[in-house]
Amino acid sequence: MSLITPRSAPGVLELLPREQIAFRWMLDTIRAGYEKFGFVPVETPVFENVEVLLGKTGGETARQVYFVQSTGAREQNQAPDLALRFDLTVPLARYVAEHEPKLVFPFRRYQIQQVYRGERAQKGRFREFYQCDVDVIGKDSLSLGYDAELPAVIHQVFTALGVGAFTIQLNNRKVLRGILEQVGVSDEACAQLVLREVDKLDKMGREKVVEALQKPELGLEAAKGTALLDLLSSQGTPDEILARLRALPGPSESLTKGIEELTTVLSTMKALGVPEKAYRLNLSIARGLDYYTGTIYETRLDELPEFGSVCSGGRYDNLAGHYTKSKLPGVGISIGATRLFQALLEKGVLQPQRGGADVLVAQVDPTLESRCGALAAQLRAAGLKAELFVTGAKLDKQLKYAERSGIPAVLILGGTEATQGVVQVKDMAARSQALVPEAEVVAAVRKIAGQA
Repeated sequence: MSLITPRSAPGVLELLPREQIAFRWMLDTIRAGYEKFGFVPVETPVFENVEVLLGKTGGETARQVYFVQSTGAREQNQAPDLALRFDLTVPLARYVAEHEPKLVFPFRRYQIQQVYRGERAQKGRFREFYQCDVDVIGKDSLSLGYDAELPAVIHQVFTALGVGAFTIQLNNRKVLRGILEQVGVSDEACAQLVLREVDKLDKMGREKVVEALQKPELGLEAAKGTALLDLLSSQGTPDEILARLRALPGPSESLTKGIEELTTVLSTMKALGVPEKAYRLNLSIARGLDYYTGTIYETRLDELPEFGSVCSGGRYDNLAGHYTKSKLPGVGISIGATRLFQALLEKGVLQPQRGGADVLVAQVDPTLESRCGALAAQLRAAGLKAELFVTGAKLDKQLKYAERSGIPAVLILGGTEATQGVVQVKDMAARSQALVPEAEVVAAVRKIAGQA
């Protein structure tokens, strides 16, 4: 029988245990940051009804959906009625609409789960990846103060992760629409197509975007495309860029409203203590999904710009309208945890962490098996993670096991030690050992494990 080559599917991140521990630490840090702001956890199923998931998405994502189908349905040539979620925002909209009478508004939720997209597998792009979302959903209305609070959440989380310098980039979809109107693009469908091309500016470069804007369905001649990108590439402080926008001739209602919203959000961010060096106004970010209606965000690591945005989101006033007659505006951000983890590993900010156990209780004398088990139980009762080497093996093999597993301390209880009422405590990193009275073993292990 020929063997099947064991290999994971492309576009996934499969980690070894010590890397997985580091990844879990990152998720726990993000979770703790969200909870500091009073957000509560929610989880939704990995798949949704197709009509819910694709009710209103748009952009490239709508063409990257994985459909779910049973074997029986496939044999009967039935169309799939389920699909894997491609983000956590659309399931949230369904969740809030379905459970609206039981929720308290404004509803502040966070969600840390995997999502699935039919991406072309490449560095920084995954088909299965974790998103860490945080959203605020209002009833009938939602203050712009929440748009300003989310950058404060981002700053808190990324500072706790120790990622180094990062920049939260902000824009407003109404401002983008107003700028498009300045160059003669007023049709809604055409505007969405233009914004999708503009959103590729960082990836494709200015010349290719100008060329793309001249497609027949967009109809922006080179001069207008260049004028558009000149406006969107405005540099300076937020105040300078806003002043430039206010000076545009004959501003539309959309542009005026967008400028007002950005002004309010930026001033509130200052009041919330978000440092000015941590954010900037970037008129060229558009976000690929069509459901954003106001403030939009992208966060990048300054030292690793090639990874693109590792945290993005925005305001969506109309998303839940497909599932309920209630008006449920929202604003949220999502950290692409899998991409962020890969970036932090590459940067050296995160390192594979040691194994789960604080201490290994070795077995060197079969007659003392029960004593060793009791010693492990004593350590666990004291709050330490203790592993008992159950199978008989030479001490050298047990020590090598502890070293490879990253276990910092090993306890050795032989006949001599048992008679004297002591335990041999070995510090694996220092390569030292000492005889310690059984009553002091817990304290000795805590010191070695860095818990003293």
